[in-house]
Amino acid sequence: MAAAAELSLLEKSLGLSKGNKYSAQGERQTPVLQTNNGPSLTGLTTIAAHLVKQANKEYLLGSTAEEKAIVQQWLEYRVTQIDGHSSKNDIHTLLKDLNSYLEDKVYLTGYNFTLADILLYYGLHRFIIRKLRHTEVGN
Repeated sequence: MAAAAELSLLEKSLGLSKGNKYSAQGERQTPVLQTNNGPSLTGLTTIAAHLVKQANKEYLLGSTAEEKAIVQQWLEYRVTQIDGHSSKNDIHTLLKDLNSYLEDKVYLTGYNFTLADILLYYGLHRFIIRKLRHTEVGN
């Protein structure tokens, strides 16, 4: 899923009216949002956090200092570990590690749903769909 599509889905799930225009820059197609009242914002997690604040749903960024740090940690994980990985071994290891981490948790930060859960879902969705399609073809 392209970053612009993810950001549009996030807007919808946050209850924001569509109206933001996204572009991409560079070889890695980093998303860019041109704001009406300031400089453009660059990067998936930066724009996503801006949208959360715009929707007045700051709780999605974490409630405590520790939870905010954990949300930030998982947003960085999304960009550094999930985006750009496409080899079967990388994906398998990533999903196995994530499964182990989530064994005793409801959400990534523990018991509260956050932006990290949303963006990891969006980031992992393409791998899960690919795996399901591969499984269906193999049967």
